[in-house]
Amino acid sequence: MDFGVFIPIGNNGWLISENSPQYKPSFDLNRRVVQEAERQGFAFALSMIKLRGFGGKTEFWDHNLESFTLMAGLAAVTERIKLYASTAVLTLPPALVARMASTIDSIAPGRFGVNIVSGWAKNEYDQMGLWPGDEYFGYRYDYSTEYVRVLRDLWETGRCDLDGQYFHMEDCVLSPQPSGKVDIVCAGQSERGMQFCAEYGDFNFILSPGINDPEVYREPTERLAKAASASGRDVKALPLFMAIMADTDEEARAKWDSYRAGADLAALGYMSDEGSADTTADSSGTARTINLPEGAVNFNMATLVGSYETVARQIDQVAGMPGVEGMMFTFDDFEQGVHDFGTKVKPLLG
Repeated sequence: MDFGVFIPIGNNGWLISENSPQYKPSFDLNRRVVQEAERQGFAFALSMIKLRGFGGKTEFWDHNLESFTLMAGLAAVTERIKLYASTAVLTLPPALVARMASTIDSIAPGRFGVNIVSGWAKNEYDQMGLWPGDEYFGYRYDYSTEYVRVLRDLWETGRCDLDGQYFHMEDCVLSPQPSGKVDIVCAGQSERGMQFCAEYGDFNFILSPGINDPEVYREPTERLAKAASASGRDVKALPLFMAIMADTDEEARAKWDSYRAGADLAALGYMSDEGSADTTADSSGTARTINLPEGAVNFNMATLVGSYETVARQIDQVAGMPGVEGMMFTFDDFEQGVHDFGTKVKPLLG
């Protein structure tokens, strides 16, 4: 079972609360987190791309680094851990992303992958004049499909001549090519999103709300396994968790209760408005999932709140679900959380 860390490229990580740790992102912080993850045997680290925050008293995600340049820096100061950068497909041409990936692969051969972000938050792109109109919600995965086809052609053959609906490549070349396969990861939660990943991705991050209820991941991992079977490809599920840990269940619950009590309602309101803009989204899509009220203070990812023993027991429960090859984690305190996970949780896993 591979474990990864969803690194804090945006301020305050994934807790939308006035009572949670408050900090700005920096290369130094992320370097310390990823190097500690490497020491603790984490298999991968992934950075998101976020271009506009949610505001509120905490200025949630108003302060963000850029994903590819951050991961290039981290590639130079790590040795084993795999690194994933995220591309927002409306912002960077695929031929340029293919070359950026090849460049980072030359820094960290065989240790780089790309996360495809099709785009659900309209205001991120509207501010730059890059939003193609709300009809994009309906074709974003078709657009992303051609985007990935360009990437794959360039990485695998060094050339692309795709004449598609959205991308028109004419003798487009890439050299040098990456040293090996560059994995594609996605985070589609809707049926269409999972179909896209089943056909073109290698891993799909699964997001599902719930507190101390690992079973919330059974249904979406089974949906992904079904989609992968239909595509005839081997696509693995990577459930995403937040871990709030302490020596005892009571101590961990007290921290969680404090974070909930300090919820930044203004930031949560902005997130809700953004998530409701896509009127075509089904109930399992990302925009809908993150806006469910229970646990929204943690971006509505499944959260494990408890002692190290409790967290280990729940991880073992998810590990037996179909298609689950790994899991990705966020923490309230990233540096301490990564260390404690490696030294106090991993030894307890079955």
